[in-house]
Amino acid sequence: MSKLFYSSASPYSAKVRLSAAYLDFPVEIVVVNTNDNPPELIAANPLGKIPALLLDDGDALFDSRVITQYLNRACGNRLFPRNAERRMEAERYEALADGVTDAAIATVYERRFRPEEKVHQPWIDRQWGKVERGLDALDAAPPRLAGKPHAGHFALRSLLGYLALRFPGKWEKGRSRLSRWADRFDQRFPELKALLPSG
Repeated sequence: MSKLFYSSASPYSAKVRLSAAYLDFPVEIVVVNTNDNPPELIAANPLGKIPALLLDDGDALFDSRVITQYLNRACGNRLFPRNAERRMEAERYEALADGVTDAAIATVYERRFRPEEKVHQPWIDRQWGKVERGLDALDAAPPRLAGKPHAGHFALRSLLGYLALRFPGKWEKGRSRLSRWADRFDQRFPELKALLPSG
């Protein structure tokens, strides 16, 4: 069985776990702390980043978008539509949700890994501006929940789960559509809610 190296708080790990669960892709979950540079993770991904997927044949994949593309191929193209225009839409949603996630994590890391006197507030403000713009774009046109879900759905739900974990009450104001979208997603896929980022 394939192994997925992950952390419970990681939104990228959550996206892969949501996708794999939806696809019934069997995977063994291996919790790791990236700060410890665990040898098994480093062997799978020399960058020491998660998620990393170690396949049955010993090959390893890393970067959540690479992994979702692999899951799509392994499971009959069920994460990305075959139609070129609809596939591009799914890829766009995944990229936008991942980009907002990148910026949100950058603000967390700025505070977590720097001494307080060296935290650079203009950097945090710049990253949070990206979060705000991305969320506004997603709130204006979230992916439709009718029909089959795609990787963009799972990326967005993982992002919103991460924001709820790390920035509760800071992102929702003025974005009622996104909040309702998350609720509707959870109603449609209640079995996936436990896989969202948690700390």
